[in-house]
Amino acid sequence: MTRQLAVGLTGGIASGKSVVSSAFERLGIEVVDADQVARDIVEPGQPALEEIRERFGDAIIDGNGRLDRRQMRGIVFDDPDARVALEKITHPRIREALAARRDAVRSEYSLLAVPLLVKSGMSDLVDRILVVDAPESVQMARLIDRDGIDEELARKMIAAQDTRTLRLAAADDVLVNTGPRKDIADLAAALHAGYSRLARGDIDNLPPMHLPG
Repeated sequence: MTRQLAVGLTGGIASGKSVVSSAFERLGIEVVDADQVARDIVEPGQPALEEIRERFGDAIIDGNGRLDRRQMRGIVFDDPDARVALEKITHPRIREALAARRDAVRSEYSLLAVPLLVKSGMSDLVDRILVVDAPESVQMARLIDRDGIDEELARKMIAAQDTRTLRLAAADDVLVNTGPRKDIADLAAALHAGYSRLARGDIDNLPPMHLPG
């Protein structure tokens, strides 16, 4: 059985990936969210959580037995070796779960929202890559406002992502998200029209699309 079309959605932190994901969901497309998968695999009782506890100690577990994500974030963004250690525990499980959820999608194509799609080596899970792009200055302002963090931590969080150059080099399609949120729905609809034709087999190839916001 041939697997259906899978589109990878990626972009820098605070670039607007969740807004774009929601626009595709309103068009009837099932979104497989890597951030949700990452939360699921560290739920209490999951092997990944026990491995993280063994590696980083009980201080990263909160009073309810769950991963203290704020504490963990502070550790990995201050120590690159710690981030690598965490990714060795989580990334193989995230990859496996993403593939399984992708294959269970019943909409005409699937959208895999994966922030580190390129850097993590998971781009082979998809057939086409859509990058949500925004200048770093825009990301910084959004991130500081959204998470209530200082500029230093915001810069560390941005630096831990795929570089903008790397993302854009890997992109088949680019949606520039610097305009009003209402514009995103129209841009997503234009992309959806192309992906639908490709998924149905109406066309064999879809030229790259670059949509300014």
